[in-house]
Amino acid sequence: MRVERMAPTRVAIIGGGFTGLSAALDLCRAGCEVTVYEKDSDIGGLAGTFELSPGVRVEKFYHHWFTSDVDVLNLIDELGLGHLKRNVASNTGLYYVNSIFRLASPLDLLKFTPIPFVDRVRTGFMALYARRVNDWKKLEDISAEDWLIKIGGRKAYDTVWKPLMAGKFGAEAPNVSAVWMWNKLKLRGSSRNSKGGESLVYFGGSFGALTDGIRKALQDRGVTIKLNTGIRSVLVENGRAVGVETDHGRETADVVLCTSALPQFLEMTPQLPADYRAQCEKIRFLGNSCLVLRLNRSLSSTYWLNVADPSFPFVGIIEHTNLDAKENYENTHIVYLSKYLPTTERLFSLSPDEYLEYCIPFIQKIFPEFDRSWVISRHVWKAHYSQPVIVKHYSKLIPEFKTPIDSLWLCTMAQIYPEDRGTNYAVQYGRRVAAQVLGDLSTRGIKTASSEERMVGNRSNVA
Repeated sequence: MRVERMAPTRVAIIGGGFTGLSAALDLCRAGCEVTVYEKDSDIGGLAGTFELSPGVRVEKFYHHWFTSDVDVLNLIDELGLGHLKRNVASNTGLYYVNSIFRLASPLDLLKFTPIPFVDRVRTGFMALYARRVNDWKKLEDISAEDWLIKIGGRKAYDTVWKPLMAGKFGAEAPNVSAVWMWNKLKLRGSSRNSKGGESLVYFGGSFGALTDGIRKALQDRGVTIKLNTGIRSVLVENGRAVGVETDHGRETADVVLCTSALPQFLEMTPQLPADYRAQCEKIRFLGNSCLVLRLNRSLSSTYWLNVADPSFPFVGIIEHTNLDAKENYENTHIVYLSKYLPTTERLFSLSPDEYLEYCIPFIQKIFPEFDRSWVISRHVWKAHYSQPVIVKHYSKLIPEFKTPIDSLWLCTMAQIYPEDRGTNYAVQYGRRVAAQVLGDLSTRGIKTASSEERMVGNRSNVA
């Protein structure tokens, strides 16, 4: 008997971050022939890792999960890696007017004397209030500033939220929607334990161990991952995407899914209609410059220290080894100094040594005992499109997954809404777009080969 070979639907995925990898996993399980193109030397995207020393990896940009991040936590279980999840109590604080205040629990907040007692109570109830908002669309025409003042009080806003918003968004701070802040408060509130403390989740072996697990699952199912392969353009013929032009030549595909940053997508797809392009270009972004320090001693016992002073070259000091044990980093201490900013600012162009020297006096304002000799090594990682600016009525700006070009799909962090970007929602949205792609193929009457059919198709003809 001769078995007919079914040609699987070929899908080209641009970008090897968690969105592209999650979509690839579901598409290959459905029988598609998937190729992932990643311009960097490894997968992971903004959640990628680097080696501090042989065998010791850490994230380029600080990362953790909340206990409510069910999409990525479920994916970990699917991959058989649940034993590597670690629940960790978080220790947070605030640097304000030359002092560090612990803010890890409701009791800590009640002791925060820079704001009146009544406003401390109102601020403490913000997360609970946010979790009770059932219709976020009602917040779309309110700025984050007005909403925070309404529920927390003017003094709390001027003392805590205003400098933090300015440090995060700079000149864009007045434009940020209440929806963005509502989601932040709701997310943090949902990760509180019974005593009001925050419980976070990290991964044994760093996020690199997770991307290793995803890579293996994909490659076991026949997915091709092409590293160091940038995409110059999406190939379009007669209004239909037919492949990609890579740094190494042209490759054809039946479906193209772009998961890179929205401005990059617009650049590689000049065939897009002018009105669609104009709508996408209304979405603005901030870059991020992140200084990673490896120290021979700890700065403090605080994991996440918010800096309520926008004049500082970082909005937070995240001491990673207060979340994950220093023993996992050869008994050294890992600290992130993060700054969101327009990529046109001088700070974004500084070299690692210049950035470190610029930051040292500011670190010493918070930790006077800090000395340059504490630094074992330093690294700087930069992202041009790290944070979309979530303005009022942002929902009207977001493009659909399905683009005006046939068989061309788009799934980027700019489309994550009302949630904010992060690995959990990268997974969730990657799987959403994969489901839509498969649904569209089904509607067109295009049957994707099952895993069994693909296995038959990969064998010689059977009598």
